[in-house]
Formats: sequence, C-alpha cells, structure tokens
Amino acid sequence: MYIAVAIEHFPYNTGGLGIAYSPGQPHPNTYNWSWREYGNRVGGFRLLELLSDFHIRPTVLANGECFEHCPQLMAAYRDAGTEFVAHGMTNAQHPNGLAEHEERDVIGEVYRIIQEASGRAPRGWMSPGANPSARTEDLLAEQGFVYTLDWPVDDQPVWMATTGPPLLAVPYPHEVNDVPAIVFHDLPAPDFAEMAADNVAEMLEQSQRQSLVCGIVIHSFIVGQPFRIRRFRAVLRQIVDASDEIWFTTPGEIADYFTREVAGPPQSSTITVRA
Repeated sequence: MYIAVAIEHFPYNTGGLGIAYSPGQPHPNTYNWSWREYGNRVGGFRLLELLSDFHIRPTVLANGECFEHCPQLMAAYRDAGTEFVAHGMTNAQHPNGLAEHEERDVIGEVYRIIQEASGRAPRGWMSPGANPSARTEDLLAEQGFVYTLDWPVDDQPVWMATTGPPLLAVPYPHEVNDVPAIVFHDLPAPDFAEMAADNVAEMLEQSQRQSLVCGIVIHSFIVGQPFRIRRFRAVLRQIVDASDEIWFTTPGEIADYFTREVAGPPQSSTITVRA
C-alpha cells in the first residue's frame, strides 16, 4: 500500500488552472490560484506531519517547478525519505497537448530537476491531469523511467510494451483520490474518509487470495485543509491498526518487488497502446 501526496504548481495569471474552484472568474483568478497555492504553503507541511506521525514513508507526485517555487516544502519531504514521482513541470501543461520534441524535453527536464534536488533519479511518472499522450510511455522508457502511474487498469502491476524497454504500470487509485471524489463528485470529508477506509478493508480481505496494490492519493490543497485532515487522520489510524497485514511502501518499491517476482514481461499480459 502507498499513500501519494500530489504537490503541484500553477503559474499565476497564465490560465490553465486545471480543476476549477471558482470557474466563473476570468484570469487573474486569484481565488482559484490561492486555493491551489495554499497546499504549497501550508497543506503540504500538514500532510507530511500526518504521515510522519504514523511512520508512513511518503510518495510525492511532484511538478518539476515546485522545487524552485516551494523549495522548503520539497526539502522537507526529501529529508523525510520521500520517493518523488515525476509529475511534469507544471499541472497547467499536459503531455497530450505537446509536440513530441516538447514532451521529450519536459520529461528530460523534470528527470534532471528531481535528480539534482533529491540526489536520486526519479523512477516513476504520473502525467499532469492524468493525461498522457500516445507516445508518453515510449519517451519515458527512452529516458530511463521504470514505471508509470498513468494507467489505473488493474489491482496488480501490468507490463506495458514500448518502442524501448518495457514499462511497468503500477496501480493508481483513480477513485480513492481526493480530486475526483471531493472536487468532481462533491463528497464531504467524512464520506471520502469512509470511502478510503472501505476500499482498504475490502482489498485487505481480497488479498488473502492474491496480492493486491492499494493506493490513496491526496492533494496538498484538498486533504491538506484542516477539517479534512482531521477525518483522514482517523482513517490512517484505522489502517495502521491492521498494519500486520499491510506493507506500507512506495510505488517504486512495489515495482522492484514485482520485477523480482515476475520474470520478464510475458506478451500475453503486456498492454500495447499503439495501433
């Protein structure tokens, strides 16, 4: 099981704020931008403290620009032993809207930034907006990435065919994720917390028959709000109480375990995403 914190940056007054908090306002949409920025100033630190209290190693989905925009926050996560997953340069720029050379440059730049800032090259990728292009997987393999979180197609890792080395699709929680649950579906904080707890409990029962990967994704500006943290803390306490049966880890460690246990990508279980 892993818990991923999304730390994202949207340049002010450039458009493209992604999910809308106050969609009727034109740019500069200070209200919406400030909602997002709260996570980089306050919410991200709160979530780090929360995970540290439960001795859970964080996974951070990190925009490359965050290492310059909020360096103290990123350094705090680095010092906590975080696994950084490359998450594009900014969430205002999706791979699906870039030319091939532009996307290759972005992937290479994010890779370099995380390597220099954390001392370790990133091994995993999550596209901004969960919106990869038709060639993202090929470019990731070319750069040296090991896994992607862009494909929530299974509860176990799945090999993906690329034009280079195979890429591993590590399960990613498309629904147990505070953006779709809270922002898109208007779930109150208690309901999101209950949904996360139910998902873990059900997958724990099912894992008696086969190994499963369970993830929870929270954003620094959403669950990082005080009233949501309070509910989420209770969920973590409940999950940790069952920790004898749960391996708290990161997507990279899951990828390592899977590649040790599953020798090579059998063609029958490999996803091919090109025609």
